[in-house]
Amino acid sequence: MQGQLFWPDAATAGAAGAGSGRCRVARHAAPTVIDLFCGCGGLSKGFLDAGYQVLLGIDSDQDALKTYGANIKGAKAMSIDLFDFSYTSKISALLAGRAVDVVVAGPPCQGFSLTGPRKFGDDRNRLYLAVFEAVRALRPKAVVIENVKGMKTLYNGEIKDEIVRRFRELGYSMPEPEILCSADYGVPQIRERLFFVGLRNDLGAFDYPHRSHSPANYITCEEAIGDLPGREVEQGSEEDVHRVPPKHVYQKKMRRNQKGLFNHVATQHTEYVKSVIRQVPEGGNYKDLPPGVGESRKFNEAWTRYHSAKPSRTIDTGHRNHFHYRYDRVPTIRENARLQSFPDDFVFIGPRTKQNKQVGNAVPPLLAEAIATHLLKYIRHEP
Repeated sequence: MQGQLFWPDAATAGAAGAGSGRCRVARHAAPTVIDLFCGCGGLSKGFLDAGYQVLLGIDSDQDALKTYGANIKGAKAMSIDLFDFSYTSKISALLAGRAVDVVVAGPPCQGFSLTGPRKFGDDRNRLYLAVFEAVRALRPKAVVIENVKGMKTLYNGEIKDEIVRRFRELGYSMPEPEILCSADYGVPQIRERLFFVGLRNDLGAFDYPHRSHSPANYITCEEAIGDLPGREVEQGSEEDVHRVPPKHVYQKKMRRNQKGLFNHVATQHTEYVKSVIRQVPEGGNYKDLPPGVGESRKFNEAWTRYHSAKPSRTIDTGHRNHFHYRYDRVPTIRENARLQSFPDDFVFIGPRTKQNKQVGNAVPPLLAEAIATHLLKYIRHEP
């Protein structure tokens, strides 16, 4: 499996922080994290950039684990069967006595929509229950769980309430989970997700981070990806170079450590598809097409063209329904990664369909970083 076990000491962690251009508090050892259902590493990347030490990422998707291992430095990417709750002993063995300060997770929740609150322990929900087992076994200072916003109201909130109740029974204070919008934290994308954050009872009660952005200063699509090659004439290669200087502070942030331009390969559309895209105005969708055009797709996200002066719509795991605000094509992997706030030195591995899935399933790193940074004051008992 990709990655290696590497426990940098506090001095090493401080030096790494100094080199990355982000603020670190050198007098503290870096808090440690393990990431369950880690995917390609959006949550881990955010915690890493906030100054945490990510020890381990666990998932079953082999391509996602390869991406994780190549990008989340110092962490080991592992494929472990989370259906088998004895996995906690495997984690403990891997950690070799190392304490875990935070457990983060983005478990699937498909089972809940089928089984309901009275069957919370149904086998289809065992992947979610695996998070409880990890917290029970490792007793971290905090736990952070991300999921779709619909879970907050599913079965009139009974699922959400049951999750909170179970963590409180384990000895963790957990406020009402919050739906956070990524655009409010500097991500150029309108993406709403539900977050549960629990603190061990001895560490107080968590409050969610304040927004850093509002609709008046949201990062827009053009501010996010306007410096990337247009791919109007050629599709590009898996490894390319930037051809123009960054035009916005967000572009500078995304390019700060890049050594090339990866994953920026355009899709070759048929002339018919391009002719349909061409007729969709900025910010429009299938409803803006003339009668008889593009009628093979008629649903909410069909033929959606991004608007250059607004954040993107939610990046999903596919790539057929959203289109560049200027060019008559779907966004490249790199463009979607930028809209998710992955920097350009974060390289995605695997077939392009799998790369799209990795990007679409991820927690935006800048949103994860905002939560991680705010969480530090509780973990370190800071005012």
